[in-house]
Amino acid sequence: MPDPTDRDGHYEEGEHDGGLTVGRVSARLGVTVRALHHWDRIGLAPPSLRTAAGYRLYTPADLERLHRIVIYRELGLGLDRISTVLDDSTTDVPGALRAQRARVTERIDRLRRLGADLDRMIEAHERGPLLTAEQQTEVFGPDWDPDRTAEARRQYGDTAQWTQYAERSAARGPAEWRAVAEAGARFDRELGEAMAAGSAPGGPEANRLVERHREVFSAYFPLTREMQVCLARRYESEPGFATHYDGVRPGLAAWFRRIVDASARAHGIDPETATWR
Repeated sequence: MPDPTDRDGHYEEGEHDGGLTVGRVSARLGVTVRALHHWDRIGLAPPSLRTAAGYRLYTPADLERLHRIVIYRELGLGLDRISTVLDDSTTDVPGALRAQRARVTERIDRLRRLGADLDRMIEAHERGPLLTAEQQTEVFGPDWDPDRTAEARRQYGDTAQWTQYAERSAARGPAEWRAVAEAGARFDRELGEAMAAGSAPGGPEANRLVERHREVFSAYFPLTREMQVCLARRYESEPGFATHYDGVRPGLAAWFRRIVDASARAHGIDPETATWR
């Protein structure tokens, strides 16, 4: 039998006893020739006529059925369900459409939630915690400077760690950030108490606190041991960090760096050459 994809588009409507060729039906309904062939093969919409050469021809009744198939398909019904709606006289068509409407409504709701989540993710990538300046002060304390996040975004916005931080930020509100801040404050007190108790760098308690620091810090992004060494350097050398830790206990910033360095050496890392990786 000739392949109707080769010549159908060249026939005129009136040349085939009122039937339309596949090409003309495709153009009229906005569906592909491939789809029409498939619907014919599965018995969903076979043409009623054929030319002497074997080409498919669709009658007005065929076109009406195809129009309904296109409508139902655009409404999201699968081909099997469409076949049932068209051919099973016992089918509750309004009921089937109501069920499809419920599915569409559910999908719309999911997409709206997804859109809102995307908006939060975009905003978190652009500015970090999704908190107002007042909320940040309330959560992180009166000494917190809301501009810190903007500065961090300028410095680290193109890093994998900022992306991880933004992903965590997008999922948090004030209550979640308050829990993060409280965990950090508890850890700072543990550090101060361990230093006061004379815990030695490399000892069991000091090493436990080094591991605990990585666990607490993971609220922002995963922290490797080398990254932890680099961070401990900053805690000691940068005034903002040093003031915070030394405010917990004098000399705490320097002591924290020593216990991190000792732990790093125990894991085969030279603190002098460690890099942010």
